[in-house]
Amino acid sequence: MQQHSESDQIQLELQTNSTRFHVLVGLTGSVAALKAPLLAKQLLEIPVVEVRVVTTDHATHFYDISEVPVRVYTDKDEWEMWTKPDLLVIGPLDANTLGKIASGICNNLLTCVVRTWDPSRPLLFCPAMNTTMWQHPITAQQVATLKLLTEDNLILGVFKGKGAMAEVSTNVDTFKQYIQKHPE
Repeated sequence: MQQHSESDQIQLELQTNSTRFHVLVGLTGSVAALKAPLLAKQLLEIPVVEVRVVTTDHATHFYDISEVPVRVYTDKDEWEMWTKPDLLVIGPLDANTLGKIASGICNNLLTCVVRTWDPSRPLLFCPAMNTTMWQHPITAQQVATLKLLTEDNLILGVFKGKGAMAEVSTNVDTFKQYIQKHPE
């Protein structure tokens, strides 16, 4: 009997699951938004995943929408759910949007989506801000508020100094693990 690595096993289980897993990725105005095309491409490599992106205007300063291989919603679009997403991932989550979400402000498409998000569905946050912003006491309060939004939320690890968004491959591995644990 052939042994599979943990990654191979996750991939195998995802491939045998015929249900599509719908992921909505939210992008905010952090330089880490330049990773958006790579993030979408790597998520699409997961056999059962369907991806859409909702972006803030500030995020579009850091990447070219035409390089993202999935449907991208902007503030100019009227929100239409292609399906009810199984998972909302906000990454990068900049300090500005963190504050808006924690305060219930919904002045762009992404914050409106979060404000109407079903609390029984998971939210994953990928913070991306400078170390001083991340270590500020207000940020700690805002993060605590975000944790109350859904019982299944997760703030992804910080790997390039405190406040920096994890690498795309790290985030994708986390998504794979989440999907394996929650296939429905």
